[in-house]
Amino acid sequence: MPQPIQPDCLPLLIGSMPLDDHVAASRLIMEHTPAIPVWAQLPVFPEEGMVPQFLPGMPAVAEKNGKTYIDTACETFDADLLAFFEDYMAAVASPERLPGSRFALNEATGKGVAALVDTLAGLKTPPVAVKGQVTGPITFGTGVKDQDGRSIFYNETLRDVAVKLLALNARWQIQTLARPGCPVIVFIDEPALAGFGSSELISISKEEILACLKEVAEAIHADGGLAGIHVCANTDWSLVLDSGVDIVNFDAYAYFDRFILYGSQIRDFLSAGGFLAWGIVPTLKPEEIERETVESLFAGMQARLQQVEALGIDRRDILRQSFITPSCGVGSLSLGLAKRVLALTKELSSKIREGL
Repeated sequence: MPQPIQPDCLPLLIGSMPLDDHVAASRLIMEHTPAIPVWAQLPVFPEEGMVPQFLPGMPAVAEKNGKTYIDTACETFDADLLAFFEDYMAAVASPERLPGSRFALNEATGKGVAALVDTLAGLKTPPVAVKGQVTGPITFGTGVKDQDGRSIFYNETLRDVAVKLLALNARWQIQTLARPGCPVIVFIDEPALAGFGSSELISISKEEILACLKEVAEAIHADGGLAGIHVCANTDWSLVLDSGVDIVNFDAYAYFDRFILYGSQIRDFLSAGGFLAWGIVPTLKPEEIERETVESLFAGMQARLQQVEALGIDRRDILRQSFITPSCGVGSLSLGLAKRVLALTKELSSKIREGL
């Protein structure tokens, strides 16, 4: 079971930062969200891209002409596949084997985690919670290709491998980040779900997506973690709300009008104790980041809260079950704009929490 937590509109970050120094990124995070720090993902390093960061644990990884892929035609593929499942079964039976295994981020891909662990070790009191993130199985499965350029999600065996790799990576993160004794939140980052129902994902069923998401969420719960899901655009929110996660992070700035259409599912999710992470601070357009103020975002938040309240949910309960976040990560922004997003998130959270 997940450890208990009451969000109370605390600020929470998505993870990506426009820096090339993990220690500096960790310091910036602690300045703005000390109650729930997150490990920094720095996309300036190719190995920290959403797909490359979690790829090394896959079987039969190959590279040719600058492209990395899964080579199902190689002579060792069957042996590689067998070795993966043997490692998986061993790690499930003995989770203490996860550190140093193929399921953990390695020295090259896990620098953000290491920097956060060092930061946590220097704290006199533990934070309210700690946050990690893993690329979601839909985004990963459709982003990784085989030697013929076909997404591995359409290969049932490789899809299963990918889901299990990500699920155990999430469990490794919980083990690694739980050392201060506080709850660990792991977000499943699923930007690809914005394409659900489009031609890009037309052949993927809702049931297949739910099965993948639920397996990762259940793995997070197995080690007492809180599972969140982050989708930075519009999607079928009934799917996300039914995925078994504890936290739904949505772009409340640009897509709230689409999200609120799922009123009955939102009501059921909150009534069951779920949390909403309101991505109310814009990150997509520089002019929006520069134009918005704490006061304008607060006013926008109040208007949106009224619509959720109209579903029959007490406003105090909504606020108790909410986090305040940027609409997405800030890794693609200039450092100045990224710092403004972080400051707006921190200050907006403080202003909302004044009324609690």
